[in-house]
Amino acid sequence: MIPKRRLGQHFLVDHNVLGVVGRLARPAAGDVVLEIGPGLGVMTRYLAERVALVHAIELDGTLEGRLAAELDGLDNVRVTIGDALQLDLGQLAPAPGKLVANLPYNVATPLVVESFERVPTLDSWCVMVQREVADRFFAQPSTKAYGAVSVVVRLHARRTGFHPVSRHVFRPPPNVESALVAFERISAPARMPEIRRVVSAAFAHRRKTLANALALGGVARREDAVSALAELGCDANVRAEALEPEEFVALEESLRR
Repeated sequence: MIPKRRLGQHFLVDHNVLGVVGRLARPAAGDVVLEIGPGLGVMTRYLAERVALVHAIELDGTLEGRLAAELDGLDNVRVTIGDALQLDLGQLAPAPGKLVANLPYNVATPLVVESFERVPTLDSWCVMVQREVADRFFAQPSTKAYGAVSVVVRLHARRTGFHPVSRHVFRPPPNVESALVAFERISAPARMPEIRRVVSAAFAHRRKTLANALALGGVARREDAVSALAELGCDANVRAEALEPEEFVALEESLRR
């Protein structure tokens, strides 16, 4: 089976890494798991032998036969051929409580960020992604990796585990380093759509001051943004990367007033 570069396919072939997946994901007998991008089914089989049910979503229809052969004898795997970014994953039944996956690298970030609201039953994640993406998810303010994705992820979840992964566990080996990152849901702010709009505008112009970025993004007049920042105790020339995720929540509230 030749991986398709356009689909970001890097098939997991080294079974040794599955022990790390087990440690971070903590699969249990009653779990219903969502797996996106099962590929050749190596992780799918590992999970299915430990949980109640696996919903496996695979974009590449040419893998359907290979998956059927790998999963032969298992009656607790439901394979769906389709685009996980387009399917209504919130309608899966029984509803999944965990997402455990070697995510396609070209869509890993939107899959994770959108899963918080698209699949509200999820309470934990264990995903294999590019190392720089894993770092970005839980980056700290005033670091190069910190951005809009960091703010959104950290407002929805807290990290519970992290493990660097060698490129040699995949076929073909990717040109980037990878990592397993595990996290669990926390209570998110009530006005996340509005907060995300502020966050997106704030980081859309990283080289500008936050007040100017919000004005350019059509979120607020510059003078109103300066006043809202002052309420937070922030200087008028502060940049987006200096604010903690919780400060963006307070900023949206202040702008709304």
